[in-house]
Amino acid sequence: MKKAAKKPSRLIGVYPGTFDPVTLGHLDIIERALKVVDHVVIAVADNPGKGPLFSTEERVKMMETDLANNPKIKGKSWEVRPFNKLLMQFVEDVDARVIVRGLRAVSDFEYEFQMAGMNAYLNKDIETMFLMSQDKFQFVSSRFIKEIGRLGGNISHFVTPSVNKALKKKFKTGG
Repeated sequence: MKKAAKKPSRLIGVYPGTFDPVTLGHLDIIERALKVVDHVVIAVADNPGKGPLFSTEERVKMMETDLANNPKIKGKSWEVRPFNKLLMQFVEDVDARVIVRGLRAVSDFEYEFQMAGMNAYLNKDIETMFLMSQDKFQFVSSRFIKEIGRLGGNISHFVTPSVNKALKKKFKTGG
């Protein structure tokens, strides 16, 4: 008697970051990761040491709103979760097999390479997948967006309308 083929489990990827705020570059990485993995968990770091402008809850909500309104990932499987533990512990907790990382420039690579090596040491069964930013997003960073927004510059080309509105509100009220 022939045994039934084992149904392959879905491939889960974790895309970790502070996302303070989420940018169009972040959304692009998620869209592209969803072409490779079956499900992406966007892991929003609860890292008060970085002095985020937005609370963890605000960043999770912004990400959920932007993804829910993104027609490029309609019907795709994703979720947004806060985390405040070692990334590898979080990845194991959600049964992921892949960590997704975006690279903007060569300067990102050295740090990300070291991080991938350390994560491989912690769990050799978890792979790190690097996705290069599209040319139009290579210079975009949350830090630059906050600085430009704080000084009254136009950031609408780098973030969604909802994030732009949230940033304007934050800067108007003094953070």
